[in-house]
Amino acid sequence: MEIYFPYASAYERWLHGVKDGLQERHQGYHAGFPWSERHLQCLWFDARYRPAVFPLPNNETVTVLDPGVWNLEAGPDFLNATLLIQPGARHLRGDVEVHVHPSDWDLHQHSSDKAYENVVAHVTWFAGPRAKSLADRVLSLGLEEPILARRDISLDDIDLKAYPHSVLPTTPRPCEAFLKNDPCKARELLQAAGHYRLQSKTARLRARLQESGDRHQLFYEEVMAALGYKHNQQAFRTLAGRVPAGQLKGLSRELAFAKLLAAGRLLADPEDVVDEEGRRMVRMLWDLAWKQAGEVPEGELKWQLHNLRPQNTPVRRLAVAATLFSGLRDLLHDIEQLASAGGETWFTRVRERLTLNMAWPFWNQRLTFASPPDSTHPHALLGEGRSAAIITNVILPFMAAEGVLPEEAVQYLPPEDISSPMRLTALHLFGRDHNPAAFYADNGLLEQGLIQIHLDFCLNAASNCEGCALCTALCM
Repeated sequence: MEIYFPYASAYERWLHGVKDGLQERHQGYHAGFPWSERHLQCLWFDARYRPAVFPLPNNETVTVLDPGVWNLEAGPDFLNATLLIQPGARHLRGDVEVHVHPSDWDLHQHSSDKAYENVVAHVTWFAGPRAKSLADRVLSLGLEEPILARRDISLDDIDLKAYPHSVLPTTPRPCEAFLKNDPCKARELLQAAGHYRLQSKTARLRARLQESGDRHQLFYEEVMAALGYKHNQQAFRTLAGRVPAGQLKGLSRELAFAKLLAAGRLLADPEDVVDEEGRRMVRMLWDLAWKQAGEVPEGELKWQLHNLRPQNTPVRRLAVAATLFSGLRDLLHDIEQLASAGGETWFTRVRERLTLNMAWPFWNQRLTFASPPDSTHPHALLGEGRSAAIITNVILPFMAAEGVLPEEAVQYLPPEDISSPMRLTALHLFGRDHNPAAFYADNGLLEQGLIQIHLDFCLNAASNCEGCALCTALCM
């Protein structure tokens, strides 16, 4: 991966050298686990991902009644958790520490640290022998087996930025003094961090490709999860398992759309559609779905349908999926054929391929089934920012994992829509009155660098940035 992400190693060396805690946080990437401990913290904290029941020896089980308070200071990862042990309905209250391997408890010498005296559960990804210095009263709980047993979950779908973090003050941050007036130094830092982030994504996809026997299905699942964005990722990934890519290939886009809508229980009521063209479309989809009634998978999906922009609704995003994965042309094959193009040309042609697929007059003139058509204000099925996000988060790392990405492609990543974490991190790095175009707004790679720095530093910063390793490194 060095040819694709040559500056990743520079960020990694810098990252691992500035603070021991950061080295611990990232070592999971190099231990057969292509994610980070923060992913595991999110798994434990969020009931949507956390296993409902953990088995214990002697036929006992553990249920998490309260995962505890996410600790942003020194000490265990979660404080004051409540666990229920059955049979016997015994409540266990105390702190929880999360690691990748059971042996990490010994490696970090937690048994000699008084801050960990109240730990009641050691949660790890890998199961295995207990840590040698772990007290007998502390439970050992493994995540790998119950998480991998669920087809609707991928750790890549976890939005690390969405979980609790401290609120930073409005006063200027120390790092601003070192970067605000030096755009070249700032872009160099963001470039290295961006390479590191993309390299990590590529490593995770490469691991999944080695495990999977169907690269087309894996690519389809990753695109579907990206279409679900943060609110419906899990539902889209589950749907991709219920309606595999192979069932869509060769179909018309309308039939593929009907199949996806039926499996997702999202077919509209014709009476809710205001115009005749829309009602004809809905009736046709119902007719197509009815003809496949015996093939519709059972089970409801948990969709978030409220508080979404019309462009992000599941129905519209499934229309995108239908255009990308139906027909006789293979999207993955077409993208591979573009590998001979130069970096900038490659991105242009990939976006053209996506745009060509998504030319659907019915959806280009309306946002929803219920909205009236409007030919004077056309709507792209997928906006430029979201297309860029799919290229960055799925297509580029997938091609890199298979070794068919043009070497210079990373430098021409199209910019995504600027997110809240990007804005927050840029504010603290460059000050309130900085010019985004001078630092990051014109380059998707630099935006990826902002997100990586947000995850590594700003997300867990103390309220006054005291002791922040980023500030320390910039001072050196």
